[in-house]
Amino acid sequence: MTIDARVEPALQPTADDEATLKAETTPRVLTGSARGPLADRALSERVRAVPPSGIRRFFDILATMEDVISLGVGEPDFDTPEPIVEAGIASLRRGRTHYTSNYGTIELRRALSDHLERRYGVQYDPASEILITVGASEAVDLALRATCDPGDEVILHEPSYVAYAPAVIFAGGVVRHVATRMEDDFALDPLQVEASISPRTKALFLGYPCNPTGAVLPDAVQDELALLAERHDLLVYSDEIYDRLAYGSYRHRAFSALPGMRERTILMGGFSKAYAMTGWRVGWLCAPSVILEGIVKVHQYGIMSAPTTAQDAALEALRSGESEVQRMLAEYDRRRRMFVDGLNALELRTFEPKGAFYAFPQVTPATAMDSETFTERLLEEEHVAVVPGGAFGPSGEGHVRACYATSYEQLQEALVRIGRFVEHHRPS
Repeated sequence: MTIDARVEPALQPTADDEATLKAETTPRVLTGSARGPLADRALSERVRAVPPSGIRRFFDILATMEDVISLGVGEPDFDTPEPIVEAGIASLRRGRTHYTSNYGTIELRRALSDHLERRYGVQYDPASEILITVGASEAVDLALRATCDPGDEVILHEPSYVAYAPAVIFAGGVVRHVATRMEDDFALDPLQVEASISPRTKALFLGYPCNPTGAVLPDAVQDELALLAERHDLLVYSDEIYDRLAYGSYRHRAFSALPGMRERTILMGGFSKAYAMTGWRVGWLCAPSVILEGIVKVHQYGIMSAPTTAQDAALEALRSGESEVQRMLAEYDRRRRMFVDGLNALELRTFEPKGAFYAFPQVTPATAMDSETFTERLLEEEHVAVVPGGAFGPSGEGHVRACYATSYEQLQEALVRIGRFVEHHRPS
């Protein structure tokens, strides 16, 4: 058999073929009218899904008024203690105006490692398990963005700090709220947590001592939550920014110090609340090295490093600031007892907060107002600023958050004004 080795001539494309090919390979350019106005599509769906802060509007109103007693901002009224300030000034004068390691200065990480081991008995390697962040807020954002995949569910108690749920959403996660109740002192119920777990649940988020309620987790509840996390193989985010502000018989325990929790917990905190350093913006995050390595990756591309001067000031806070912490804590406690007793005397039922510096009185039964109406009218009529409880989650409705990190005398005057307001608006 003879094989015909001839090659067929290539087919030449026609004009119609060329036009079809060009149409198929040329990117389609949509006009603005086909896609809708830029103003309607510029923001991402994640951002559009998050409502504006329920707090900010009241602060905007407050800024236009005089003679206002503000119990709204969660910030110490104390200035940063002088030795810490001087350490920051000395840092600048020594020319400490350059980047540090992405992880932060090794001196601060070593001091923080010693501090956590001394207070809570939990050890972290300063070289590979501790990151210095721009406040605890960056720590929360980093932890979530580094560990959440789209659709991962994060169980979060509420009421809770207003930034937690948005941070989960911005990271691509899905929030599964578990409500807490005043009847339980706003402690998280492990049974409700377990009932909320699904095949998509990745993590449990804890923010205790709690903003806005001042609640803490009893040891027995912490122990149950630790067992639950181990049983269901959950990651735990624990924001403990208020760890040093604990009152009465309550003694704080770092969640990662509990048996079996160190390897599955991302522990977060900062210097803002205990050392009156909110404007310095220094926080920290501790995690096993395999997790921290990924978190640092997010940090280094977004931030590079926390401010060097602020890190040097934070180092001085750990070295010499304990007496100042105790002084401020004693004053917060004095205010706490007076203010909570005063609210209860006005028939604004308030449970005893054992952490942070917030009271969370129930206002609806005494005034028949929802929390937002109460907040607006109290500000307008008596010039006292509080925050509506609903801003922190549905189970906060009917309450308001009042921060007692202001002077004793201002708190006394606030009680006079609140009492006058409540008496004027009691249901007939």
